[in-house]
Amino acid sequence: MAIWLPDLTGKRGPKYLQIVEALADDIKSGRLSYGAKLPPHRELAYQLDVSPNTTSRAYSEAVERALIRGEVGRGTFVRGPSTIRETGDDGGLTRKRTGPIDLSRNLPLPGLAGSKLAQACAVLGQSQTLSALADYQTESDSGRVADACIEWLRRHGVRSESDRIVISSGAQHGVFAALTALTRPGDLLLTEALTYAPVKAMAARLSLKIAPVAIDEDGVRPDELDRICSERSVKALYITPTLQTPTGRTMKAERRRALSSIARRHDILLIEDDVFGLLHRDRHEPVAMLAPERTIYITSASKCLAPGLRVGLVCAPTRMVNPIRNAVNLTCWMPPPLMTEIFAQWIQDGTSEQLTEMQIKTAHKRQQIAQHILGGYIPEVTHGLHFWLTLPDGWSADQFTLEASDGGVKVTNGTAFAVAAQSAPNAIRICLSHEADESRLKAGLEKLRAILDEGPGNAQLIL
Repeated sequence: MAIWLPDLTGKRGPKYLQIVEALADDIKSGRLSYGAKLPPHRELAYQLDVSPNTTSRAYSEAVERALIRGEVGRGTFVRGPSTIRETGDDGGLTRKRTGPIDLSRNLPLPGLAGSKLAQACAVLGQSQTLSALADYQTESDSGRVADACIEWLRRHGVRSESDRIVISSGAQHGVFAALTALTRPGDLLLTEALTYAPVKAMAARLSLKIAPVAIDEDGVRPDELDRICSERSVKALYITPTLQTPTGRTMKAERRRALSSIARRHDILLIEDDVFGLLHRDRHEPVAMLAPERTIYITSASKCLAPGLRVGLVCAPTRMVNPIRNAVNLTCWMPPPLMTEIFAQWIQDGTSEQLTEMQIKTAHKRQQIAQHILGGYIPEVTHGLHFWLTLPDGWSADQFTLEASDGGVKVTNGTAFAVAAQSAPNAIRICLSHEADESRLKAGLEKLRAILDEGPGNAQLIL
């Protein structure tokens, strides 16, 4: 069969997008059938007389649009209705047992959560108040849920009363509700130079200005934060001090105190995202306890208990609680009562401690696996479900990400987390827990090791 070559006649825009549009057209017209094998991106680059980075970026975009898929050791194929039947897997976010190895999604392992959920549902099925969970509720309707929220925060090191807590549908929703409630269009939101990617989208949606603060091994640099706050009118700083997204670093106690002091001096809000907090056994005191009068503290059940348990907690100073609660009501009216009831039950019966301990042990074991396979390429990390790989000289993050994709391994380009794209580092984030099968995790890490050992010069050869 002749190699597929896209017809770029009349196509406009960046070259990589022209290739994607031509690919979509050929699939729609039937020129490319479902399951058809595409040429390696390096070979396509040679045929089109473009750089390998261009074709790699095109393939990556086509994967995101669900036009194509990669299979380890086999190549890249056109996706279609037959894809699910061929792989024997579900669609969506199901943990696939075949196809590309996914080290890009920062989700905890479901682990024992399924069996625990079955038990929880059995208990709820015998409850005399089950019908209430199908009705509208307010946060005052369940004292048991309020007690569970207080206990969950206590385990994170946050002391609070129920009237300072707002329940959201996960931490991401909590962050969005807080920004919706406490900022106005044109306000300046600061974040770590590398930050949780959805926060950038939130800022754009709310018409906020967003600017990065330089970071080092300990997180946000106090001198840079102080300088920016002295030169500009800053509304808030969003941070993830424990197991930071995406670097996996944890801010030391002294740095937390310094940031709290600067925030107080310049009268800015602090939004502390602590979804990974419980996964760090030696966690430091939350910023919320150092500057409680100005810190909106956010965590959730998803990273420690089960990713599908969409219960987030927002703990805020009293004066901010009603605006945040109103923002939650505006965006979803209320978190699903069934979710919050299961959350409360798991806190009460000890299930939450079992599931959290399982995630901690899994994270430690998988970090050890990564250390064994990737060796000196990565920092020594023992906590958390992800880590940051700074690429050796000669690599670009775009090139490496797409080389990995060609090899059937998905990772996340560091550019996705950079507030200032022009200063994005040549690095990638690797997640260790989305792949339920440990052998697939090892295979993915070994593939990354092989690419690193080959080096960027060899990777660019036209084969």
